[in-house]
Amino acid sequence: MQLSFAAPRAVSSGAWVVGAADGNVLTPAAQKADKASGGALSRGLKVSKFTGKPGQVLEILAPADLGVSRILLVGLGKSFDGSAAENLAASINGRLNTAGETAVTYEIDLPKGSKLKPGALAAHLAFGAQLKSYAFNHYRTKNLEDYEQRLKTVTILTGALADAKKSWAALEAVAAGMFFARDLVNEPPNVLYPAEFAKRAKTTLTKLGVKVEILGEAEMKKLGMGSLLGVGQGSERESQLVVMTWNGSRKKKEAPVAFVGKGVCFDSGGLSLKTGAGMMGMKGDMGGAAAVTGTMQALAQRKARVNAVGVIGLVENMPDAKAQRPDDVVKSMSGQTIEVLNTDAEGRLVLADALTYTQRTHKPKFVIDLATLTGAIIMALGPEHAGLFSNDDRLATRIAEAGKAVGEPVWRMPMGPNYDKLLRSKIADMKNIGGPNGGSITAAQFLQRFVEDKRPWAHLDIAGVAWQDGEQKPLMPTWGTGWGVRILNELVEAHYED
Repeated sequence: MQLSFAAPRAVSSGAWVVGAADGNVLTPAAQKADKASGGALSRGLKVSKFTGKPGQVLEILAPADLGVSRILLVGLGKSFDGSAAENLAASINGRLNTAGETAVTYEIDLPKGSKLKPGALAAHLAFGAQLKSYAFNHYRTKNLEDYEQRLKTVTILTGALADAKKSWAALEAVAAGMFFARDLVNEPPNVLYPAEFAKRAKTTLTKLGVKVEILGEAEMKKLGMGSLLGVGQGSERESQLVVMTWNGSRKKKEAPVAFVGKGVCFDSGGLSLKTGAGMMGMKGDMGGAAAVTGTMQALAQRKARVNAVGVIGLVENMPDAKAQRPDDVVKSMSGQTIEVLNTDAEGRLVLADALTYTQRTHKPKFVIDLATLTGAIIMALGPEHAGLFSNDDRLATRIAEAGKAVGEPVWRMPMGPNYDKLLRSKIADMKNIGGPNGGSITAAQFLQRFVEDKRPWAHLDIAGVAWQDGEQKPLMPTWGTGWGVRILNELVEAHYED
């Protein structure tokens, strides 16, 4: 899709999108379109239920002598922000693509009282249009016309061109990171296994100035990563640990922020085998690793003034004869021992060693891990919120504020010593499951045992948001969503750049 910004001018091709505030208050661009169409919008308003509320659309076919194919009047409501602009452009682009339109021009004026600046408005419209353009059609060979993106050209008219282009440069980097994360989640597991994931991360990020180091099983064994390696020992694919370092701060010795991702490229459950239905979709059990990798791309591409490290543990959890068994005991890099009672509670075993490595090697300001960790969080929060667990109120508040700002909401869940007691093992330092109740909480309690030196830490359980089946949302495609890139980027931008 070709996306561009231009100064306000006459529109002579494709669809023309203008706005009206609540109460059918036509914006200047809408008045311009009404006049150009010989009053067609005004006549349409008289016979429609359109009132200018958000989500409403009045579409008319343009007069033949106007040049444009159709005019769409969209409701802006009483106030209008960046999130509303993104959803508007995504919804309209989806509508026009279905209709077979090939070009669209947005000329949206802000309603009175909006705090959004014109340049930011244009950038957020572009961001919504860009996110809606995503498609994963790599493996289709038939009926390609049914999946073709017919909408090829998007133009956004604005009187603040310089500001729009500056704002868009940062958002474009975030979109690129989200697309990378979506691609990783959508790839089939016979194509994207640990070594291939690691290769793609290195190829993509090295070009942007990110240092990427890949540790194989031999290096991890020397480091004592028995917890992570135990998960992958039933697979013929070698496990990997990928370390991505971006040094963008002007203070080169500044401690980095750190993100850790669970990267189970396929989760069969191991010897605690999942059901057939439960196994479908488990190619996406590396959504946390995908989000971390996409975030590192976004930070590097927009040249964020921060030192950041991303660490992802990449494994396959398979039921081979060499696979670890329920009742096995493994020793983690931290020195703590773990009784593995359920091999399908494997993500926390991967994260345990990745967390230890990240803290001991990079001494970060804080560490945030992301993982499609538990079905329990889906039961609790559904597909609308990620679960947030943390040992630090300030970090938790900042994450929640970042999520609200960019439309990736989180809900903070409780933790405490009584939950932690559920992890007591009869023969080891801990067991890897806490019983049938509070599964997402006991998983977080397990991870907290690997947080060292009272370091601020947060865990995001993204099992309900990393992929979406069913009804498609304007900004999210069916399946891989790229959730996590926006919230982490916003957190860094708002609080940790110099």
